[in-house]
Amino acid sequence: MTTRTPLSVLVVDDEQRSLETLRRTLEDHFTIFTAISAEEGLGVMEGEYVQIVLSDQRMPGTSGVEFLRSVRARWPNTVRLILSGHTDAQDIIAGINEAGIWQYLLKPWHPDQLLLTLQSAAELWRLQQENQRLTLELRASPEQLSQRVANLRLKAKSQAGFDRLTRAADSPLNAVCALAEKISGHDLSVLITGESGTGKELLARAIHYASTRAEQPFVVENCGAMPDTLLESELFGHRRGAFTGATESRIGLFQQADGGTLFLDEIGETSPAFQVKLLRALQEGEVRPVGSPRPVAVDVRLIAATNRNLEADVASGRFREDLYYRVAGITLYLPALRERPQDIAPIVSQMLKTSALSGRQMSEEAMNCLVAHVWPGNVRELQNEVRRALALGDGPSLGAELLSPRLRRPPTLAAAVADAAATDSSLLKHQLERVEAQVIREAMRRHKGNKTHVADELGLTRVGLRMKLMRLGLEKDRSPF
Repeated sequence: MTTRTPLSVLVVDDEQRSLETLRRTLEDHFTIFTAISAEEGLGVMEGEYVQIVLSDQRMPGTSGVEFLRSVRARWPNTVRLILSGHTDAQDIIAGINEAGIWQYLLKPWHPDQLLLTLQSAAELWRLQQENQRLTLELRASPEQLSQRVANLRLKAKSQAGFDRLTRAADSPLNAVCALAEKISGHDLSVLITGESGTGKELLARAIHYASTRAEQPFVVENCGAMPDTLLESELFGHRRGAFTGATESRIGLFQQADGGTLFLDEIGETSPAFQVKLLRALQEGEVRPVGSPRPVAVDVRLIAATNRNLEADVASGRFREDLYYRVAGITLYLPALRERPQDIAPIVSQMLKTSALSGRQMSEEAMNCLVAHVWPGNVRELQNEVRRALALGDGPSLGAELLSPRLRRPPTLAAAVADAAATDSSLLKHQLERVEAQVIREAMRRHKGNKTHVADELGLTRVGLRMKLMRLGLEKDRSPF
C-alpha cells in the first residue's frame, strides 16, 4: 500500500487563538499555512502551492467571500471553504455563486467533523487533478467525480495490457512480457532498452496497470532534446516568479505521479548535471520545486527507457554509474522488429481488423515485401506502411504497389540480413548495423540530405535519426548522399 503526499491547507482567521487551534487540529494530516488577514493569505498563495483554503467569513477590512473570490480568479483549482459563526443567508448565497465555495462550515466546530470535511476536500482536489479533462463545478460531490474517474481508469486499463504488444505464438517478445508481468507487482525500478519504435512505452504502461499502483497516475515524460532548466521545471515543478516567464506556480510530474508510476523515456539523453538532481530525488524520495525553499515528499515507481547502451555510457563517463544502478533495478530488452519477423503478420492483421475500413487484407506479394524489409523504424514504420496502404487502396486486397518504393525493391537488404544470420553470432550485430547504415544512406541520398524527410520515410523522429547517425558514424560522413 502506497502513502500519499499530504496536501497543503491555508487557514485564514483574524483571531490568533482560533488560528492556532485550527493548526493543531489539522497539522497531523496536512501541510498547514496560516494567515491573520486576507492580504497575508494572498501573499502565502503567491509563494506556496496550496490545494485547499479555509477562511473565516467576517474579518476586518474584507470578508471571507471577497477573499475567496480573489483566490478563485487567480487559482481556480483550489478547493475553497468558509468557516463562520454566522448563518446569514446572503453570505452563503454569495459564497456559492461568487466565490465557488465548496462548503460553508459553522462555528463552533467539532475537531473530528472538521477533519472529515477537510479530508473530503482533499479527495475532491485529487479527483479533479486526475480528471482534468472534465469541466466540473467545485461543489460537485466527490462521489460523482469518483465514479467518472473510475470509468476512465477502467478504459485506460483496458487499453494498456501485455496483450497490446501484438506478437506471434513463437515471438521473442513472449519471454520479455512474461518477465515483465512477473516483476510488475514488485516495486522495482525498471529500465527498458531497445531501438526507437519497438514499443517501450506500451510495455511500461502494461507494467503499471498490472501493478499495485494501477489505480494511481501513470505519468510520461520524454527527456530527449530538452534543456536541463526546462526538464527540471517539468519534473520537479516551480514556484511563481522562480524564473522569467513563471507567472504562476506549477506542480511537477513527480508530484503528479505521486503514488503511481513515472515513465521517463530517453533517459540516456539527460546531461550529467541533471543526472545528479534526478539521483537525489530518487534516493531521498523528495523533490524541490524550482524557487521553493522546502522539498516535497513523493512516492513514485520509476520506469525508464533508452535506445542507448547505458552500460557503455557508464564506462565512458557519459552516464552516472550510481544513477544507472538506481534506475536499472531490472532491465528488459525489447527486440527490434527485424529480430522477430514472425510478429509482422499479427501486427498487420490487428491493424487491418481495427481500422475504419475493416474487411481488407494484404495481398501475398505485399506481405512478402513487408516480411522481407529490415524495418529500421521498427513497429512505428510498419504501422505507417499499413496506414499508407489503407489510405491509397480501393479494393478489399491491398497490393504491393501501395507500399513505399523502398519496400518494393529487389530484396538485397533482406538477403544481407539473411547472410548476417547465417554468419557467426558474434558478427550478427555488426552485420545488422551495416544493413541499417545502408538503409539510412540510401534514404539520405534520395532526399539529398534532408533529415526531416528521411526521418518521415523511416518512421523516426529527428532526434531518433540523429542518434542513429551518430551511433553508426554517419553524422561526420562526408561522402555525397
